[in-house]
Amino acid sequence: MLYQIVNGAVRFGDDTILRDINFEIRNTEKIAVVGRNGCGKTTLLKLIAGEVDLSKRDSDEDIFIVKTGKPEIGYLKQIAFEDPNLSMEREVRKSLVFMETMKARLESMAAELEHNHEEKMVQEYASLQEQFQSLGGYYYEKEYETLIAKFGFSQEDKKKPLKEFSGGQQTKIAFIKLLLSKPDILLLDEPTNHLDVEAIEWLEGYIKNYPKAVVVVSHDRMFLDHVVSVVYEIEYGTAKRYPGNYSDFVVRKKENYEKQMKDYLLQQKEIKRLEEIVERFKNKPTKVAMTRSKLKTIEHMEKVEKPDRYDDKTFHAAFQPTVETGNDVLWVSDLEIGYDTILTKVVLDVKKGDKLGILGGNGLGKSTFLKTIVGMLPALGGEYKYGVHVDIGYFDQQMAQYSSKETVLEDFWGEFPTLTQTEVRNLLGAFLFSGDDVFKTVDMLSGGEKVRLALCKILKRRPNVLILDEPTNHMDIVGKETLEAMLKDYQGTLIFVSHDRYFVKQIANRLLVFENGVTKEYPFGYEQYQEELLRRQEREGAGATEAVQRKITSQPEQSKEETVGKGKSSYAFGKERSQLLKKLQKAEEQLEELEQKASEKKAELVKPEYQSRYSKLTEIQEEIDALEEELLLKMEEWEELSERLKDYQ
Repeated sequence: MLYQIVNGAVRFGDDTILRDINFEIRNTEKIAVVGRNGCGKTTLLKLIAGEVDLSKRDSDEDIFIVKTGKPEIGYLKQIAFEDPNLSMEREVRKSLVFMETMKARLESMAAELEHNHEEKMVQEYASLQEQFQSLGGYYYEKEYETLIAKFGFSQEDKKKPLKEFSGGQQTKIAFIKLLLSKPDILLLDEPTNHLDVEAIEWLEGYIKNYPKAVVVVSHDRMFLDHVVSVVYEIEYGTAKRYPGNYSDFVVRKKENYEKQMKDYLLQQKEIKRLEEIVERFKNKPTKVAMTRSKLKTIEHMEKVEKPDRYDDKTFHAAFQPTVETGNDVLWVSDLEIGYDTILTKVVLDVKKGDKLGILGGNGLGKSTFLKTIVGMLPALGGEYKYGVHVDIGYFDQQMAQYSSKETVLEDFWGEFPTLTQTEVRNLLGAFLFSGDDVFKTVDMLSGGEKVRLALCKILKRRPNVLILDEPTNHMDIVGKETLEAMLKDYQGTLIFVSHDRYFVKQIANRLLVFENGVTKEYPFGYEQYQEELLRRQEREGAGATEAVQRKITSQPEQSKEETVGKGKSSYAFGKERSQLLKKLQKAEEQLEELEQKASEKKAELVKPEYQSRYSKLTEIQEEIDALEEELLLKMEEWEELSERLKDYQ
């Protein structure tokens, strides 16, 4: 056990945020914390990070936190760079000071060992070298460059001062620093925010293979499915642990609820039966012993609690279009979009009822395209044309930043002045603005509340074409699922941008992907796009392997002078290449075998017959941990062999 909270509680004044929290981090677990907005997920991360203290209880029950050793805990805090004039490179490399110091010490010791062969010195060097290797010392520079690139920064950006980056970019820089610092427990709060799909997919692999523990709060369901092996749900102020990924959690939670409800109802039925017997015979002297026995049976029953109903309160609305469009909704011909320069060219033909999802990296033109087709930006070339009776409802990311001193009631009523107060209250209530909530000013609302208010306004108008730019930002998972259901049932035409792959997959029947200055349409939706990505990766992987093979096996023979100059004969050179290639192939086979074993063990975790056997689940989890550690070591071996092989190309 690396870290444990026992009976934890957190209060702010009279407000209890968390209660009866029992939370464990074991070894290198990848843990998700899920729950409704405002349920206390971020508070739990702050508690683990030491930014919030446990509250004392009135009872005598022990409340405490246990740590094994002194684990370093890394948490992406609010950005506050000490010197905004410092370059990005110098700021990020602060996280590498420890590695660079260790590397310098190793080099110094290696030089000293040339003339000092004392056993103590040799042992100290070997110990330090082992530590350096375990921390990734032989590839930290490569990892630094990879992180810079994957988070969307160029080599030129490294020289820019921090103050020249946007808020989202500064968050990415802080994130890079955190990942490079390699804490024992990595705490991530919505890590996929500000990242495009390509970066998210890369981050999935990075986090999954991170050699230490990770606790992540995220509303990105596909990210959680691909990364985590344990889910804690916070509901009604307390937390419950579920083995498996997010999809496993959803299934398990439903099964647990249904079983507990069934057991509760059966027990209540039995209690009622026994009580009726007691009531019937309580006044008969010959039945006194029997009635006492029945009462004792009830008294000694281990009572099954009625399960809490799901906290699934969410918004709702009936918003089918009042007017139908013709079959041709939007025609786009060689449309060149951008501000000063052309970002890309779009060709598109949208028909009535289409649900077109738009994916792509940041800055490639997705939002610019939407702004162009709603008339907020001029086209730089080409044209677009709408069909007949088109009535557009447009939502963009800025609506979550909307500012007003008016109350929610005044703000909404001002746009629909012919409605009665009752009608306005009912419409707002459907989007969770009830009671005194309607008297909050718009400026007091959270990002998620502002999104709900904007959607309420848009949907009240019942447009027949919805154009939405990142509508699920600031929404929790229940909110996303609600919007998914609404948009699936929507009978109009939908064009939307989203980084939430799960959301896109659920809704879109067509896909438009922005990639490096070009757009490509996938007429059969997200699964077709996924298949294309897999084929592309397989081709690139096969191409890289073939290139290495060709270079190794078909490289022209060098002259005697050249090979002698390199200190090796061509025979020795070729033999070493061949041996390295065999080792690399063996390492790849072993990696595949280990991954298969780990996958089989993870499947065991969710078997119904083990769910009440805690010791068995613990045993399986320990086996998974051991396999993942072995996988990491084998991956390092594979990377080292790959690097060495480059010298023979």
